[in-house]
Amino acid sequence: MKFKVLIFAILITVSCANKNKKSQVAINTAKNEVVSNSDEKDINLEVYDFAGFEKFLHKKDNKIYVINFWATWCAPCIKELPYFEKLNTEYSNKNVEVILVSLDFPHLYEKKLKPFIKKKQLQSKVIALDDADMNSWIPKVDESWSGSIPATVMYKNEERKFFEKPFNYEELEAEVNKFLK
Repeated sequence: MKFKVLIFAILITVSCANKNKKSQVAINTAKNEVVSNSDEKDINLEVYDFAGFEKFLHKKDNKIYVINFWATWCAPCIKELPYFEKLNTEYSNKNVEVILVSLDFPHLYEKKLKPFIKKKQLQSKVIALDDADMNSWIPKVDESWSGSIPATVMYKNEERKFFEKPFNYEELEAEVNKFLK
């Protein structure tokens, strides 16, 4: 009987030791995740409904605004993002501002959008548009917009152009240069 109790006690001790090791591994893994994700938490993502976002579509300050609607799940959007980044870098001293408007789903901001912004090192202003009533706000961006992305609005004061297509850099630069003349 004492032998059975002794074996039982040893099994419990060994089992608890393994559980503690597993717990410590889980704690260490969680700490590593926190460290690796801390930069995404530092990303200050501006989130607007359309009423709050609309001000970005109607500024009258002699600046050229290039507003690109995109999402991390949209392959053509991702392909053209480097062109918008290049435009932002090369034309910032020419009074051009690039704004990247993410249409990603709100539940993906932390898991997908912020890590994407960090990984791609996006320098342009990134805004998340969180307004599920697309049928009301899409025509306010442009009456011809079907809602597909990528889509881009370029404007300076009252002059405005809308594009429902992906860009390469040369096309994008050519359109911006029309506003500069």
